[in-house]
Amino acid sequence: MFSKIFLSIGALLAIAFLILVILRIRDEQEVNRIWRSLEAVPTEKRFTKDMVAELPAPVQRYFLHSIALQTPLASSVSLKMSGSFRMAQDKPWIPMQATEILSTKGFVWKARIGSGLFQMIGSDRYINKSGRMEFSLWGLVPLVNAHNPDITRSSIGRFAGEFFWLPSALLPQRGVSWKAIDDKTIQASLKVDDEPVTLTLFIDANGKLLKLSLPRWGDQTEDGSYTYIPFGGEYQQEKTFGGFTIPSQMSAGWWLGTDRYSEFFRATVDLAELH
Repeated sequence: MFSKIFLSIGALLAIAFLILVILRIRDEQEVNRIWRSLEAVPTEKRFTKDMVAELPAPVQRYFLHSIALQTPLASSVSLKMSGSFRMAQDKPWIPMQATEILSTKGFVWKARIGSGLFQMIGSDRYINKSGRMEFSLWGLVPLVNAHNPDITRSSIGRFAGEFFWLPSALLPQRGVSWKAIDDKTIQASLKVDDEPVTLTLFIDANGKLLKLSLPRWGDQTEDGSYTYIPFGGEYQQEKTFGGFTIPSQMSAGWWLGTDRYSEFFRATVDLAELH
């Protein structure tokens, strides 16, 4: 009697496991399909001083530092990064490994967060006016599957806020408007699928990016309601990849620039390929 019960339970568990594996494979295929759709074909158009000649001097300094003259203008960047992540201000930092593709059409971030018995595997993405976040324990047991208008609006902020890894996406030829607040503070205004975004970049005397902030839609509030929150990152190091000089070590969090700052992300870019 008991052996039949155990066999039945074992069979049910095996079926459940098989279903989870099938769902994982299906989700991975979908994410990989989106990734491929964001890969860009190299362009023949190259960066010249004329492209930024009419911009304020500090903005010109940023672009001339970030893009070497005659570098082919990239429409996407593929990144490999490592670092650490934490769920909340009072939670411990846990290891993170990730790859990302960021293009002028959207982004996909694929990550492994944590280790051992507690490892989350999944992705965060924005494409075709839609944002989605999916993470599972060991890539099998669903933990997060968020897809709604608030997630989409927040994803737009992340998307535009990471263009520091793809400086050519911020050129005025892409429809971005620039102004200088002062000699070391510049501001970019753009629209992503009709959502206005304002990026404030803080640079040094050479045009190196030190910090970036933007109002990003999020629920990191006392009552968990969504609103625009100061968000952004600070950049400790940079590297040059194929003519593009971009941040290679960074930290990021909500409520940047306030006494409520909550840093949750630290990353080092190990590899970047721009196309």
